[in-house]
Amino acid sequence: MELLSSIRRHLLVRPLRPTIVDDFRTWRGIDLMVASWHIARAIDKASEAQRVGVMLPTSGLFPAAAIAAWTLGKTIVPLNYLLSRSDLEYVARDAGLDCVVTVGPMIDLVGGSIPGLKEVRLDQLKFTGIPPVRMTNPLRRDDVAVVLYTSGTSGRPKGVMLTAGNIGANVRQCQEWVDFDANDKILGVLPQFHSFGLTILTMLPLATGATAVYTARFVPRKLIDLARTHRPTAFVAIPSMYNALRLLKDATPDDLKSLRFAVSGGEPLPEAVFEGFREKFGLDINEGYGLTETSPVTHWCRPNEQRRKCVGRALPGIEQRIVGPDGKTLGANEDGEVRMRGPNIMKGYLNLPDETAAVFDEQGFFKTGDMGRIDEQGFLSITGRIKEMLIIGGENVFPREIEEVLNRHESVKDSAVIGMADGMRGEVAIAFVELKDGAKFDESALKAHCRDNIAGFKVPREIRLIRELPRNPTGKIMRRKLTPEIASEAV
Repeated sequence: MELLSSIRRHLLVRPLRPTIVDDFRTWRGIDLMVASWHIARAIDKASEAQRVGVMLPTSGLFPAAAIAAWTLGKTIVPLNYLLSRSDLEYVARDAGLDCVVTVGPMIDLVGGSIPGLKEVRLDQLKFTGIPPVRMTNPLRRDDVAVVLYTSGTSGRPKGVMLTAGNIGANVRQCQEWVDFDANDKILGVLPQFHSFGLTILTMLPLATGATAVYTARFVPRKLIDLARTHRPTAFVAIPSMYNALRLLKDATPDDLKSLRFAVSGGEPLPEAVFEGFREKFGLDINEGYGLTETSPVTHWCRPNEQRRKCVGRALPGIEQRIVGPDGKTLGANEDGEVRMRGPNIMKGYLNLPDETAAVFDEQGFFKTGDMGRIDEQGFLSITGRIKEMLIIGGENVFPREIEEVLNRHESVKDSAVIGMADGMRGEVAIAFVELKDGAKFDESALKAHCRDNIAGFKVPREIRLIRELPRNPTGKIMRRKLTPEIASEAV
């Protein structure tokens, strides 16, 4: 079934059923549909472009705006309101936007209106009555539904084009993989301009008739309160959020006992966070994997298949393989680049045909840029990013391995490892650590801890204290913002 048709059907088959609960209100199915009609009329008056910007907090307003644009056959471009002003203006130009659906606080947050964009201000619309709406050309399967801008490892943000078919396929894949249905209730705080928040937190419940509970800001105690009140069956978050939850002193296993699964994605899940969360709540975190270009989920470690240090098996309809530097497919348990093919893989990068061609091989497999291995049962383990791999004395070293060891030290809250050029060994590892509250920085003790747990050549040449590791809006550490020139901070 088409994505838009599936969403509409579930909203209208039980129109008075609560569909979304956010920080501001409860949305019934009919409320979302009526709001989408009002927003569609406002967009139709304001925009002549094919693509429409959407800059909203995590809430029911976002899906209402998406349904509105898709009803008109338009593409949405969710705007990351945490980007720099120059990057936001670049995205608006690159996407060819002429209007943005937003609210006043978002405009204030980014420092005022974006030049050249008309504003459809939802805080100034009244969602009452049934307005006439032009619905002559609604979104179809092969049409681009969303353009998500991702900065990748360097340069200006790139627009990832996902069709309605891509997102719809990923929704069906996830639904089939864990038997997600209308009886489920999903809790989360992920931004909807991110692929994880868009597909899993927003489109999956809408297209299956489930209920979603959102909060726009990550406040650990508030999430626990929401879990106590709404008793969700699923929780989606990134590792740093799970880490914060496990450190809450008054949280108990009873608070999360309703969960069928707790899903982690966006970045590797540290062993210390997995073990600490299990000890605190009696729950295993089910790690998943995917990229913006894959809509995003490709792998998911189901509760009955829990394996540490792996992200599970490929979802239905996804072909996976590991490829060596010579382009040949490798066997089980051999390290190489992870490549995938399936109905959820992006159409391409907006306005970048050469870059699009470069990330697909001759057989149409998408080159993820991630290093990994697949065992005999098809379980995938991610070992690092190709571009982040260090070569120390001729040996391949992945930052994640060193970070896992550092994160197990009692004083370390989180860490990040980068490479520094070295005349003798080619490269050496430099580590940055963020400490737990009240902990003292002791470089010698941390190096000794590393020597006890990894090979000597992998031990960081230097370990530096940093007040706060640089992260993107979803909490993922951005190693590219760490350089050997950054000195230790006095905390």
